[in-house]
Amino acid sequence: MSAALATLLTQYLDQQQEHQTDFLRELVRAPSDNPPGNCASHGQRLQALLASLGLAVEAFSVPAEEVRANSMISATNLIVRHAFGSGGPVVALNAHGDAVPPGLGWRRDPYAARIEDDPEHGPVMYGRGVAVSKSDIAAYTWVLLALREAERQGARLRGRIELHFTYDEEARGEIGPKWLLARELTCPDYAICAGFSYAVTNAHNGCLQVEINVRGKQAHAAMPASGADALEAANRILSALYAYRDRLCTRHSASPGIDTPSLIVGTIRGGINTNVVPDLVTFRVDRRMIPEEAGEDAEGELRRIVEQAVAPCRGVSVSVRRLLLANPLAPLPGVERLCEPLARHARDIFQTDIPLQGVPLFTDARHYAARGIPTVLYGAGPRSMLEARGHNSDENLRLNDLYRASKVLALSVAELLAAPAGS
Repeated sequence: MSAALATLLTQYLDQQQEHQTDFLRELVRAPSDNPPGNCASHGQRLQALLASLGLAVEAFSVPAEEVRANSMISATNLIVRHAFGSGGPVVALNAHGDAVPPGLGWRRDPYAARIEDDPEHGPVMYGRGVAVSKSDIAAYTWVLLALREAERQGARLRGRIELHFTYDEEARGEIGPKWLLARELTCPDYAICAGFSYAVTNAHNGCLQVEINVRGKQAHAAMPASGADALEAANRILSALYAYRDRLCTRHSASPGIDTPSLIVGTIRGGINTNVVPDLVTFRVDRRMIPEEAGEDAEGELRRIVEQAVAPCRGVSVSVRRLLLANPLAPLPGVERLCEPLARHARDIFQTDIPLQGVPLFTDARHYAARGIPTVLYGAGPRSMLEARGHNSDENLRLNDLYRASKVLALSVAELLAAPAGS
């Protein structure tokens, strides 16, 4: 990439900071809480904002029955495509517009998009979803606008940018990127997904969630032998699961930022009355997987532990129902073409070390990787969810991080799309 192109991109983004901020403010002021997941209206607002910037938007409304199956009310996925020259790679930039509900503890209106000046970090915008991940929608949009302006001024680029803006990440991600890819509405060569500015993320944990139902037979407490105690059997399962959790702590990931697998029992309910042998106990388990693990293997392992624990219990049966299987993200061949320029430009622009690391959560990035698409997470925001107060009260974004991350992304994508000399 030429120095002239780099200067053109960075100068354009500097000139656009006020417009980019106004765009983000409009996204935050439009609620998109998930749950309940009535997100079609926010998609319509975003579509109008993108159209006002001269971008052609394709809107894909997810059928109602699929939305309901995902425990949501409405969702519309948006794609913006822009081709530069002929040939070249297709680069998808994906961020989600849904956000968790505000909850309690806010000192500011979560939908006001209030901007306050911080003496250390400069202007900071507060609001639900501003960091996770409406800021990435703003960053990716201005990446495309900057590249489009560079093309208008004579830059030779080759390839296609696609903006994928989806609305189900907070509902476990079945009707966003996964839905678009399964219907072959998109087939990119590379994907960059919502992340933060101070690290390039090339791996993340997976998640298995199951519901375990332990069935026995009710009986009068005065004659417990005439029944089959589901809670006693459940206790055996729980003891086996907690012993399994201890063994998981001995497995370690090679990805910096990720430690060990984990397991919790998140909910439990059961029993009829104090004087009745319990006939049903139900609990839900969350099992996090490191990138070196496969979801199907983790599920099989857990099922075997449950079945072995309950085997000695007379008159008791158990069923394990999968609620969610989100496979981990692991680096794919070719991902270095994203990681290297992102880290290099981020080091130059942020003037700090930019590690290549994993994160102990799961994201929509996994859907692109599952299709064999080299995928990383990089976007606007501070070093961690804790700094951004993501999924917390007073969620915030340092606007200078948004502006700088937009430059990092624009310069990195421009390298992918740079036409060979003489072409």
